[in-house]
Amino acid sequence: MTKKPPNKKKIKNKSGLNEAGDGDLWGHVAASVRPLDGHHKNRAPDAESKPVAAESGTTNKKSPSRSSFAPAQTPPRRPALPELSLSSQPGIDKSTAKKLKKGQQRIEARIDLHGMTQVEAHRALDSFIDGTYHAEKRCILVITGKGLKPDGTVGVIRAAVPRWLNEQPNRSRVLAFTHATPKDGGEGALYVMLKRKR
Repeated sequence: MTKKPPNKKKIKNKSGLNEAGDGDLWGHVAASVRPLDGHHKNRAPDAESKPVAAESGTTNKKSPSRSSFAPAQTPPRRPALPELSLSSQPGIDKSTAKKLKKGQQRIEARIDLHGMTQVEAHRALDSFIDGTYHAEKRCILVITGKGLKPDGTVGVIRAAVPRWLNEQPNRSRVLAFTHATPKDGGEGALYVMLKRKR
């Protein structure tokens, strides 16, 4: 009794093709495949997909991602300076405030706002404060005039000067102010103490 030779099973490779001839068939099919128009990965961009030049003549560049920018840092805000008044001088110590009120500080410059309009007086005061601050003067005299009216109210300039001294840039240069003594004009004038120039 003769043994029949065992049937050779077709061994399949990893792709599922038989070694016997399926590989040739697959190669033939793959070679005949053509990509559809507009679906090929490596196709050249058409005219519509080209980057459009900006009006300045430069081409569009890829914008950097947000993560490439450091977060914007806002400078810390300086605390608001307290408002100065005839009765409050928070910028100087009690001893200096007492000397200022008694007229014991040497007056280094003075300005007279008599006869000026409100606009003229405001400009003149701002310019005077700026000039004396940069000249490193410490105590100045601002003459406003008493400006007393029959109804008991005071003149516009006399009422406005304390407000102007509290406005910037004057406020950052002024330490204190108070009414002058009678010899320097009394309530119609102010002693103004300036900061030292930094």
